[in-house]
Amino acid sequence: MPLSPSSRALPGPRRRTLLASAAGAVLLAGCSGGDGDSGTAGSGPSVAERARARAVRDSRELAARYDAVLAAHPALAGRLRPLRAEVVAHAAAFEEGAAAPSPSATPTAAASAAPSASAAPANATEALRGLSLAERDLADRRAKALLDVPGELARLLASVAAAGAAHAYLLSDDGK
Repeated sequence: MPLSPSSRALPGPRRRTLLASAAGAVLLAGCSGGDGDSGTAGSGPSVAERARARAVRDSRELAARYDAVLAAHPALAGRLRPLRAEVVAHAAAFEEGAAAPSPSATPTAAASAAPSASAAPANATEALRGLSLAERDLADRRAKALLDVPGELARLLASVAAAGAAHAYLLSDDGK
């Protein structure tokens, strides 16, 4: 038996319209976090601030690994210096958007945290393999971290993760 126009539900929004509106509201609420702040101003650093500080620290530690390998294997300088310079530039890019430099951001703290030349393997091939693995590991961690941070920082993390993956390849035997 067909329904007559008078037997339809009362005028007003239809169920599909309400569901679409609710879904849109959820999406908008998820996007309105700004800088990834989930707490109040006094609740500590936001997710984005913590991710940015971690990225700076990781880039500095990776640069220190490059320094250790360069000190132990000066013959690799032509191959490693450009990659190290990019790692330092990555740290600077992450620092650019930071609210305030952390205590470990001082040059003296970074220099004192640098591993000694003895931390690099004596074999140049092993040293390169270690740098390649460190670059790959950091690129993977950054790729996972970008899912938890807002727009611009996520794009920066993605870009730097891609650069790290390229560095890992260039440091591998295949990238010679």
